Amino acid sequence: MDSLWLKIGSALLMGLMVILLWPRAMELLRNGPRGTAEDWKAALVPLALVVGFVVLLILMVR
Repeated sequence: MDSLWLKIGSALLMGLMVILLWPRAMELLRNGPRGTAEDWKAALVPLALVVGFVVLLILMVR
């Protein structure tokens, strides 16, 4: 029974956090900086390296 109240309390706190952060997130999406093509390329390189490393680890475990 204690676990149930903990889950309910956690769900309420998460919902409250989403409600409180929603206006700020919308403001940042409207007025935030825009990424250029170079920014996206610079972000994709490390992401591709991480994905490649994870695939390598998966293949080594098989």
